[in-house]
Amino acid sequence: MSGHYDVDAVRKQFPAAEQITYLDSGFQTPLARPVKAAIELFLREGLETAGPKRVWLDRVEQTRARVARLLGASADEIAFTKNTSESMNIAANALPLRAGDKVLMIHGDHPNNAYAFLNLQRKGVAVEFVPMTEIVDADSIRPYVDTNTRAISMSQVTFHAGHRFDVESIGALCQEKNLYFVVDVMQAIGVVPIDAKAMRATFIGSGSHKGLLVPQGLGLLYWEKSRTELEPAYLAAASLADIPADLIARPDELALSTSARRFELGNFNLPAIHALGASLDMIEAIGVQNIQKHCFDLGDHLIAELDRLEIRLVGPRDRQHRAPHIYVIALPAAEWLGHFEQNGVRVSPERDGIRVSFGMFNTSADVDCLIDVIRRRGVTPSSRAA
Repeated sequence: MSGHYDVDAVRKQFPAAEQITYLDSGFQTPLARPVKAAIELFLREGLETAGPKRVWLDRVEQTRARVARLLGASADEIAFTKNTSESMNIAANALPLRAGDKVLMIHGDHPNNAYAFLNLQRKGVAVEFVPMTEIVDADSIRPYVDTNTRAISMSQVTFHAGHRFDVESIGALCQEKNLYFVVDVMQAIGVVPIDAKAMRATFIGSGSHKGLLVPQGLGLLYWEKSRTELEPAYLAAASLADIPADLIARPDELALSTSARRFELGNFNLPAIHALGASLDMIEAIGVQNIQKHCFDLGDHLIAELDRLEIRLVGPRDRQHRAPHIYVIALPAAEWLGHFEQNGVRVSPERDGIRVSFGMFNTSADVDCLIDVIRRRGVTPSSRAA
C-alpha cells in the first residue's frame, strides 16, 4: 500500500510486474489489463461488425478531450500523431523560421527532438546547443538569447538521467522575448503534472508508450491555438476547415482548420486511441499528482540505499530539479546489465550507467530487490562508473 493510493491494487493490473522486477517504464510501460481489454474491444467490434465507424470516431473525440484536460488545454488544441518524433517535426516545420534565425536547444537532450530542428539547417536556420547543467531555467538560458533567436526547444524531463527543467520559467522568458517554445513531454506525461498554459508553450509533443501506458505507435501534439500563423508542412483533407462533401480537391478551398486538426493527416491509430482511453481511466482514478508523489518516495528510498552502498547517482538529487521516476545509477552498463537480467530485474543501459525508471505499479520492494541484486554481486571501486 502506498501512502498516496492503493498501489497493490494497481499492481495487479500489470501482470509483467508480477513476473519480473520491472524498472524500465522510461523505455516502455508494461501492458495493463484494462488497456489490453480496450484493444480487444476494438478488435472484436472490427471482427464482428466490420467496425462501428461513427462510434469509433466519437471515442477519438472523447479521448482527445481527456488528453486536453490532462494538459490543461482545450480539445481543439490537441492533434493525434504517430509518435514524439513526428510531433516535434510537425512543430519544427510549422514555425516560420528563415535563414539566419536561431533555435536554442539543450546539449544532450533527446536526439529526435534535436534532429527535427537540425534538419532546418538546410534552410539556413542555426541551432545552438546550451550546456546541460543540473539546473536549467530562465537564468541559465537567458545569456544565450540574442537578436537572432526565434525559438527554444527542450524536454521537460530528460530521458537519460532524469533532469527536470524549469519549463515554466523558460516559457515566461519566451513570452518576454517573443520566442516560440516547443516542449517534449514524452518522459513526463502521466507521471509529472503538465500545464500547457503555465508553460506558455507554443507546441507540446509526446508519444504515449511510457507514462500513458499505451503500446507504441500513438503520439500527441498540443498547439497554442492563438498562434494562427503556424501552418502544417503537409496537407490532407482532414487538415481543412471544410472537408469537401464530394471529396473532390479544389485549389481555391484550402482554408485550414481552426483547431489542431490542421496538423493531422487523416486516419487515426484507432486501437491505440482506444487503449489511451482506458489508460486515462487509470491515471485519472489515481491522479497524476499522486503518481508523482509515489514515484518521488520510491526515488528517495533508492537514493538512500545507493548512499549506503556508496554508489553515485547520476543527475540531480533535489526533488525540485529531478524527475520523480527516472534515476541513473553509476554502474557501468556493459558490466552490470547482464547481471540484472539474469536476476530478473529489467532496467536500461544509459550513457552514464544503469537507468531505473518507475511506473505507477512499482513498490519499495522492487527497489529492495534491485539493491539486493547489487549487493549480491558486490561493488568495488573499479566496478563503479567514472
